[in-house]
Amino acid sequence: MQFFFEVLIGGLLSGIMYSLVALGFVLIYKASGVFNFAQGAMVYLAALSVVGCMEKGAPLWLALILAFAVMTLFGIATEKFVLRKLVNQPPIALFMATIGLAFFVEGLAPMVFGSDPRALDLGIVDEPIESILESAGMVISKFDLVAAGVAAVLVTSLALFFQYTRIGRALRAVADDHQAALSIGIPLQHIWAIVWGVAGFVALVAGMLWGARNGVQFALTFTALKALPVLILGGFTSVPGAIVGGLIIGASEKLAEIYIPPVMQSLFGGNFGGIEGWFPYVLALLFLLVRPEGLFGERHIDRV
Repeated sequence: MQFFFEVLIGGLLSGIMYSLVALGFVLIYKASGVFNFAQGAMVYLAALSVVGCMEKGAPLWLALILAFAVMTLFGIATEKFVLRKLVNQPPIALFMATIGLAFFVEGLAPMVFGSDPRALDLGIVDEPIESILESAGMVISKFDLVAAGVAAVLVTSLALFFQYTRIGRALRAVADDHQAALSIGIPLQHIWAIVWGVAGFVALVAGMLWGARNGVQFALTFTALKALPVLILGGFTSVPGAIVGGLIIGASEKLAEIYIPPVMQSLFGGNFGGIEGWFPYVLALLFLLVRPEGLFGERHIDRV
C-alpha cells in the first residue's frame, strides 16, 4: 500500500506538468474556437528564449522578462498576420493556420537561439524534501511541489479572469460567435491579441518547468501530445478541467505502467513495457465514447 501511494502521488505531480501545457490549448480554444496545434512549438520557443538570454549574460529574472516580451510580441504578431485574416472563416482554416505556425516556429527558434540541447537552471533542485510522508517511507520531489504550486496559482488566476473580468466575458462571447461579438462592439483583434499574449505567458511557464526537468531541446515540442488526453478528459473550454484532466492522466499512466504489465505477462506472456506512453490515449478514447465534451466541457446539443 505504501508503494501504491508513492506511485500515485508521483503520478499526480507529473499530471500537473501536463496541465500546464493543456492550459495554453484551453485559452486559445476559448477565444477562437480552434485547436492551437502550435502550442508545443510555443513552449519550445519560450524555453529557448530564456536559455538564449541567459547565455548572453542576462540573469534569470531579466531573461524571464525578455522571454515574456518575446512571447507577447509573438502573440500580437500571430493575431495581426494570421488570425486577423481569417475572421469568420471555418474552424478548419484556423486549425491549418496553426499547423503552419507550428512549423514556422520550430524552424525559426533554433535559427535564432541555436538547436543544441541545453540545461535550464531555475534554482530548484529536483530532490526529495523532508516531510511527514517521508517518515512513512514515501518521498516527494521539491521540484514537483513547486510545479504544483505554480499550476495552482495559474489556474486560480485564469479561472477568476475568465469569470469575473470584462475581458474574460468578452473572450467567451468571441468564442461563441465572432460576427455577433463584432456587432456589439467587442474589438475582436484586441481580444485575440490579449489571449495569445496570455497563452504565451502560460507557454513560458510550462517551457521553463519542462526545460528545467528534461532540458531545453526540440523534444519540448512534443509536450503538446501529452496534453491531448488531458484536454479530452477535462474539456477543451475549461481551465479547471485542464488541471483535473492532468491529475487523472498523470496518476493513471503511472499506475498502469506499474500494475498492468505483470498481469498481461502472466496472461499472455511476452513484453508489455512502455504502457505509460500509450495508456493515456486509450483512456481518452474510451472516455470519448462516454462523454465526448469532457468532464467540464459545455454540452453541445443540435436541434433539428
